[in-house]
Amino acid sequence: MSAARKTDVLIVSAFTADGEGGNPAGVVLEADRYSPAEKQAIAAAVGLSETAFVSRSNVATLKLEFFTPRRQIAHCGHATIATFGIMGAMGRLTDGRHSKETIDGLRDVWVEGPRAAMRQLAPRYRAVDAPAVLQALGVPFNALDPRFGPVRVDTGNGFVLVGLRSAEALQALTPDMARLTALSEGDDLVGFYVFTTAAPAGFDATARMFAPRYGINEESATGMAAGPLAGLLHERGDPRTAFAIEQGRFMPSPSPSRLEACIDVEDGVVR
Repeated sequence: MSAARKTDVLIVSAFTADGEGGNPAGVVLEADRYSPAEKQAIAAAVGLSETAFVSRSNVATLKLEFFTPRRQIAHCGHATIATFGIMGAMGRLTDGRHSKETIDGLRDVWVEGPRAAMRQLAPRYRAVDAPAVLQALGVPFNALDPRFGPVRVDTGNGFVLVGLRSAEALQALTPDMARLTALSEGDDLVGFYVFTTAAPAGFDATARMFAPRYGINEESATGMAAGPLAGLLHERGDPRTAFAIEQGRFMPSPSPSRLEACIDVEDGVVR
């Protein structure tokens, strides 16, 4: 990338809680002029967990590409919300239904001023090597919530979800990043979403997210994992279809975030 080329990067925090915390994403508008290698270099220089690049699309409102500091990723919840939210706030998108084109197809997005919501695919579940996951996360077996043993869930990105009995157990996690990276490579995972339903008032779960394969040791808000968690909570016995999830409170540098996930249920199945 030429040293003379200037790149404007908007830094937008999504999933803030009462205007605080949240997860910052880089947003680059009018990104058609950049090559994939240049986008990766920009994302590495920005240094946030994800940077979104906005380009023209012939099949959707806009095309979005997401890059972590290390590699491209198919989808990113908080960077999607940040992009559509800031474009709505700037008056570049009208209120209502929109869509994004990604490397993995089209997704619907709704805009209301600076607020945005996105649709994910229906969850797909698959068994994982539970002992290996627990060992890599540093989870003693007696800390595991028996309702929520490790399971791989995919709504566009693959995550392993693991439920713990208490907030104390969640806070005490000491994950082995090298082992998590190896497990992520072996099962094509973005990361590990560890949670507990022993959450503060106003939340249905509190969570931590580890994605070292993508250069993210811990992330403060992960929209693409919050959706699958809402689906899992419903399918494991919670009759509600709307959930509030806290994330980021137990990070080394806390950034408490609020994620709201709603699910569609048809004939008892999350759609």
